[in-house]
Amino acid sequence: MLLILSSTIGGTLHAQTLTLQDCIQKALRTHPDIKRFVLQIRHSNKEIDIAQADYLPHISLNAEYNPTRTYVMPANDMFRTRNNDGWQMGATLKQKIWDFSKTFSLIKAQKTLEEIAKLSLKDAKALLAYKVKLQYELAFVQEKAIAVRKKDLQAKEELYNQAEVLVEQGLKTRADATRFLSSTAVAKDNLSIADSNFTKAKTVLSLYIGEPIPQGVEFENNSMKPDTRLTNEETMLQDSPALQSLQKNIERSKFLYKATKASHYGSIDAVASYTYQDTLNTYDSTLIGIMLNIPLYSGGRLFAQEKQAIIDRESTKNEYEIKVLALKEEFESLLIDLKSYGQTIKAKSSQLEAAKQTKEVVNGRYQEGLATYIEVLDATALMLDAQLGLLQANYNRNSTIYRLDYLQGSTE
Repeated sequence: MLLILSSTIGGTLHAQTLTLQDCIQKALRTHPDIKRFVLQIRHSNKEIDIAQADYLPHISLNAEYNPTRTYVMPANDMFRTRNNDGWQMGATLKQKIWDFSKTFSLIKAQKTLEEIAKLSLKDAKALLAYKVKLQYELAFVQEKAIAVRKKDLQAKEELYNQAEVLVEQGLKTRADATRFLSSTAVAKDNLSIADSNFTKAKTVLSLYIGEPIPQGVEFENNSMKPDTRLTNEETMLQDSPALQSLQKNIERSKFLYKATKASHYGSIDAVASYTYQDTLNTYDSTLIGIMLNIPLYSGGRLFAQEKQAIIDRESTKNEYEIKVLALKEEFESLLIDLKSYGQTIKAKSSQLEAAKQTKEVVNGRYQEGLATYIEVLDATALMLDAQLGLLQANYNRNSTIYRLDYLQGSTE
């Protein structure tokens, strides 16, 4: 019974780990931005249905009833009039035969727009994952910063207590104790700031994932994150959803230009109708034929639309080229930063090891009266700087890798 109780307590006290992938998946399921892009895909799909409707027959029914109407009838070289009621009912069918690929081009343009919407969704997911990664990493770093600040505060409190004892023994002056007390107050303030920053990071992360983050939850360490997803510039450009979207936009502008140009030639339609009429006489009529519709003059509208389509096509090409240059610039800059952060991490790690050894030596010398409180505080500050600097360097490194992931459309 005691063993079972101990196991239960141990399981309760074991902290829950909130993984990075859990946060990403929760954000992708609940974030309004993702829902907005999903709706855009549905909207684009319906636009395709609308464009394809021009290929299908259009049938309309019409009916008319006149309680009174004046009818004019010729009789003996004269016109006689008569008032009577009347009604008629009919149906009309119109089927497009050929419009010089205008409808075909519009359908292709709408299908391309749907592909653009899907790529935009992919880019939005990658961007959201990037933001979640940054916030998760920030929360982890701030949590570790709190632990560092707590140890720093504990060390300075111990130094203050030691100084008080040495002052009572006449081995140190009151200035030593006062200085350590002051450094303890500063350490408490820094700890409070770190705790506030951690709370902010958790709050923002909880907004991304759509649920509160419980107290005591642990964050996984990604400081040794491998660079396996890093690739060359060409592959990055091929995998970029933002660039793929612009490529599709160029295709769409070409289809729209073809559709606008085809508008000059009109269309050939098949027409059929049936009408039943009951007025002074009762009769029905049918019509089956082919109609040619060629726009001769539209006030310059078609010409202006064609020129507008040409401008749009060139504009999308220019936008694509600008994006390529921007991606190349950012990619190369990130690789340079990543290499620099690797060197910084090595330097900070070496600095931390040296600072630990220095702090131990200086503390021992201080107790023996061979070092001043200034040397002790300097050694403590050096170790604190190395610890926080190493955390910051790892954060910068991971942030750079996350940005490279985003450029390639990765949500992992």
